Amino acid sequence: MSIFTYHLVKTTYLWALKAILFPPKPFHNSGLIHMECMTAMTLGSAITSTSRLFSKQVAVFAQWNDEASVDQFLIENKFGKVLSTGWHTRLIFLRQWGKITEFQIPELTIEYEPLDSPVVAVTLARMKLFEIPRFIRWGRPVEKLVRDHPGTSFSLASIRHPRTVSTFSIWRSQKEMTDMVLGHSNVHSPKRHVNAMKERNRKDFHFEFTTLRFKPLSEFGEWNGRNNLIPLL
Repeated sequence: MSIFTYHLVKTTYLWALKAILFPPKPFHNSGLIHMECMTAMTLGSAITSTSRLFSKQVAVFAQWNDEASVDQFLIENKFGKVLSTGWHTRLIFLRQWGKITEFQIPELTIEYEPLDSPVVAVTLARMKLFEIPRFIRWGRPVEKLVRDHPGTSFSLASIRHPRTVSTFSIWRSQKEMTDMVLGHSNVHSPKRHVNAMKERNRKDFHFEFTTLRFKPLSEFGEWNGRNNLIPLL
């Protein structure tokens, strides 16, 4: 079974630009299936925020054949050595909604019990450029819902211009995450996610979109002075 990783690192503008323009490729890195390199930013941040354009904070989402491939990349690859100075988690796939190319997403859905166990959610979308204003209008309230939700222990967004946007969130329990998705959370305006999905179904913002759910396997390093971002791991 393949393994997924999510990395966060603060680096130089040069390294960040190089990673986003020329991300590591499978044919140069044994065991790598696909890697997405993006600029990290705060969920719900202002449209004029510079982090929505470019920053030194890099988010990387990748799929590998196995953990040994991850270890080899972090030790031997130049960019891998940069990533090893930040934080990352290793993830086991559970289920997918939607579809995205490049990654090799298993067709098998894994039932993950108990419902009070922590889960990680990753969304990845390729935007229709003319739909970006609509996406921002409906998407920012959802970003704020996830960011401020009492069930999340950590969350952020990331972007690679012009088309790729993503979110990453760690949930204290699978139940709290599904309650948010279904609009059942005890929070202000709990149906923000439900309403945005209805609008997307009416007229899609993306030409590709997926939400992936994972069981966290392990985590390494720290981010903004924090470690143990995943509860009960």
